Amino acid sequence: MAATYSDLEGKVILVTGGGSGIGEAIVRRFAEQRSRVAFIDIAREPSEALVHELTGRGFDVRFEHADLTEISALRDAIARIREALGPVQVLVNNAAHDERHPTPEVTPEYWDDRIAVNLKHQFFSAQAVLPDMQAAKAGVIINFGSVSWMVGQGGMAAYTAAKSAVLGLTRSLARDYGPDNIRVNAIAPGWIMTQRQIEKWLTPEGEQELMQRQCLKRKLVPDEIANFTVFLASDEASACTNQQYIVDGGWV
Repeated sequence: MAATYSDLEGKVILVTGGGSGIGEAIVRRFAEQRSRVAFIDIAREPSEALVHELTGRGFDVRFEHADLTEISALRDAIARIREALGPVQVLVNNAAHDERHPTPEVTPEYWDDRIAVNLKHQFFSAQAVLPDMQAAKAGVIINFGSVSWMVGQGGMAAYTAAKSAVLGLTRSLARDYGPDNIRVNAIAPGWIMTQRQIEKWLTPEGEQELMQRQCLKRKLVPDEIANFTVFLASDEASACTNQQYIVDGGWV
């Protein structure tokens, strides 16, 4: 049974990419904390199904449809969330896309698109909610990185470049906004068995490597990332900021 953090009840939580995968698990966990949860996603059908399910169970969950690579659309979605729920108190920058791309085939346009999908929106989401947090003299921002660049994974240089930059973004924001009692951290997940990962990348060879390189000899699931995210957002983690937390089952 997942832990309950009483301080999260009633708080306004914003999750990007919350309609599926790790983001969906995060939305569920915050809803179960009785938080007021909003999420932004480009995929309308699964997002609406998630809202229908969770509101049917009595949880306060709101979906805003937007393409996060369009910064004006992102800003408008956040403005609608603020108008409906109030100032954002916790931001979870989860949205990303780990598409593979051979280096010789990368064009300038594709590079810019990968940075937009995996990094750019994290900065502008934070920029949009920081005034709320400064006014409240409290807030939490959790950015999502990846272990891919730390373990030397190849085959997607633009993705790993973007994800390594998340750490620099996190530390800069933590330093700048610590005086406002705003905590900023990053989570770097390992290989988490979302439906997308299972369908696209989990081959027998990949599973064999996973069992060899991971200290925990089992597959990690989205709930394990969601549980840590909720903890990091809670007052139980009140002294945690300016850090990157690796949640990968001990990849070596």
